[in-house]
Amino acid sequence: MMAVMVFFLALLLAPLYSGWIKVCRARWQGRRSASVLLPYWTLLKLLRKEPVIPIGTTPMFVGVPYLVFACLALALAQVPLLGTELPWSETSDVIALVGTLALARVFLALGAMDTGTAFASMGARREMLMAFLAEPALLSVLFTLVLMTQSTTLAHMAHSMLDRPLALNPSLAFAAVAYTMVFLAENGRIPVDNPTTHLELTMIHEAMLLEYSGRYLALLEWGQSVRLLIYTGMGISLFMPWGMALGRVSLLAAMLSLAIFMFKCMVMGILLAGLEVMSAKLRIFRVPEFLGMAFIFGVLGMFVHVLMETF
Repeated sequence: MMAVMVFFLALLLAPLYSGWIKVCRARWQGRRSASVLLPYWTLLKLLRKEPVIPIGTTPMFVGVPYLVFACLALALAQVPLLGTELPWSETSDVIALVGTLALARVFLALGAMDTGTAFASMGARREMLMAFLAEPALLSVLFTLVLMTQSTTLAHMAHSMLDRPLALNPSLAFAAVAYTMVFLAENGRIPVDNPTTHLELTMIHEAMLLEYSGRYLALLEWGQSVRLLIYTGMGISLFMPWGMALGRVSLLAAMLSLAIFMFKCMVMGILLAGLEVMSAKLRIFRVPEFLGMAFIFGVLGMFVHVLMETF
């Protein structure tokens, strides 16, 4: 029951995390920020608007926002946020998690191509290129953690990382660097993509949303916030699991873990906003080199663990 409550709470707080990152980014840039609750007002405004469906689209276009949001919600349910005890942890491993995220991306690309417009199709092609490069890098990072913890479920991996003594670990450092690079690419952040741009020739993710409006756009925007929380929660559970509750979570332990998790998200938001402000967006043909480096770091993490830390 507690895990279900945590899941719905995470769904509700996902836009708040996106708003916090926008506030931090504005402060890093030395300008006045909007309210941290702005994503909620944006979602409410979009939900009140009547959606406009382009002429010539199939029912796929209307169903994509619901499918994408359902896939992202399912992926969020597989990530241990406050504790390592999940009722469905035995059936949700990291490969299934990556596959669920990939399925959401495929649905979004299909919805964009269904419109037949040039910019939406361009964004879909770019998104699939990023996925082709980012998913092997993400799997290499997760396989490094699998070798270290001897488990493929995120809950057991987080539990094992909590039991490990705090020490400098080269393979974990390589995996953390690779995960940071994949995190930026998968969430459309600078230097891979700019989530605030509407310049057609440079945007990737936003290009696929140009034809959506009303409640459909609200679901996709909410889903993007959920995706950002998924990758943040996965990074915290794998690399910074301190403060997570072990075993069955009581109400007091859940409240304490929630406070610690929110503090970690605040720090992550500050660091992410600072990294974006101090970085420049890469040209589109340099992004494969960026993700190739992420894959190399992930493979180095596996090699270092096998060659040095297992003997």
